[in-house]
Amino acid sequence: MERVPKSGELYRHFKNKLYQIVTVATHSETGEKLVIYQALYGDYGVYARPLQMFMSEVDHVKYPEVTQKYRFERVDAGEIAGERASECIMPSDRQESVSDRSYDNMPQSADEQNSGKSRECGDSQEQTEGEGAGVEPKLMAFFDAENLEEKYNILVSMRDIVTDHMINNMAVVLDVVIPEGEISDRYEGLKNCIRTKQRYDSERLR
Repeated sequence: MERVPKSGELYRHFKNKLYQIVTVATHSETGEKLVIYQALYGDYGVYARPLQMFMSEVDHVKYPEVTQKYRFERVDAGEIAGERASECIMPSDRQESVSDRSYDNMPQSADEQNSGKSRECGDSQEQTEGEGAGVEPKLMAFFDAENLEEKYNILVSMRDIVTDHMINNMAVVLDVVIPEGEISDRYEGLKNCIRTKQRYDSERLR
């Protein structure tokens, strides 16, 4: 019997990208079955592919290094609960757990600021030109936010002021790793991580 995806199921493409099934539709003119599915990374685009093609086997002549049998294979939410999609994935060769990382670079409390115990940038006593003495209010609001949606909205409002140091601190709070690179890429990566976490949380609550 032909395998037919069901709405809400998760599938992994042989290039290791995750997708969620929206529905299986019927082409109004040809009657062909089409799988409608959404990416769980990047801009979360929605795509349509003929069912037969969606469920076909990988062309192992063209992709000899691929071990996955089918183009798309179903995965359980529990199976990937510990994973991070796209840039949220922890590097496989990383020995250090996010939860084990030092919090020395986290913004200090107001009491610590007033007492002169600034730990910013390796205990440096100097401030970069133009920097204020206090912690950015929006960053503190991000830490205090009660849910991921609120954190996401605050992050969006920080687009013009976000720094690498802020991204590192927010990543620690979210328990994710944002790879080094251009600040704009890291910022978008952090946004994607929050959206990915929201989708996995929603899936587990179903």
